Amino acid sequence: MKRILILGASGFIGNTLYRELNSYYDTFGTYFNKKGYRSNSHFFHFDLEEDGLDVLLKEIKPKLVISALRGSFESQIEAHRFLINHVKHSDCRLLFLSSANVFDTFEHFPSYEYDKTLSESIYGRFKIKIENDLLRLSPSKYVLARLPMIFGNQSPRIQELDNAIVNDEPIEVFPNTIINVNNNIKLSQQIHYIINQKLTGIFHLGSTDLIHHFDFIKLLITKRYYKKAIFKQVYTTNEMRYLAVLAKENKLPQNLLFSYTEILDDLTPIKKDF
Repeated sequence: MKRILILGASGFIGNTLYRELNSYYDTFGTYFNKKGYRSNSHFFHFDLEEDGLDVLLKEIKPKLVISALRGSFESQIEAHRFLINHVKHSDCRLLFLSSANVFDTFEHFPSYEYDKTLSESIYGRFKIKIENDLLRLSPSKYVLARLPMIFGNQSPRIQELDNAIVNDEPIEVFPNTIINVNNNIKLSQQIHYIINQKLTGIFHLGSTDLIHHFDFIKLLITKRYYKKAIFKQVYTTNEMRYLAVLAKENKLPQNLLFSYTEILDDLTPIKKDF
């Protein structure tokens, strides 16, 4: 059975991946500050700021490392450089979760797998640094998965919206930004397929259609809540900006493709009198 290590397995996406893969593979994960994982022998405490990965990798001996790490950008860059060197010299592959933000400078069109990356944001440039190191490996050694905005009933984005609705706080929306989306469940199924089929290279894992950010949030509010929202419209540019990653070269099977309306349908309405 393939042995998999998920770095950041106590986080929102990492934990969904762990639950998806655990029944099919010998799956291990790391956690930082969640006490509930201490009694689980398949979870290891890992402090990105203090701990190195060498002991963990020697003990677990994974054939695949999935990086869903969060934390200091500099510490993440250092950790990934170590990982990439480990993968280069061992029988192991790396699946790195990147972001549509590596393209956040571009206007007028969405981005595809082999488009040149360019970002004006600190977050986007950080992801590009790790991507550039990863792309120096043989393509057989890595999966680079670029993600759009991720939603889900327990996602940080939805929790922020819940709090804003409860407290009558304005919700930031971007009328000039066109996006595609995903959720944690569909993403975990897509990644499971990539692993099972031993696929490698660059994948864009989002909905097949696009929508304005403001329109998507309005639809989400209508479906999930029984209360009108207060919106704060933010214009980052006078032009339309795309923060969307679409698949052209590495498309998944039809049963793993979906529209943004399916992401909305998966969100559970909140039946509360706010």
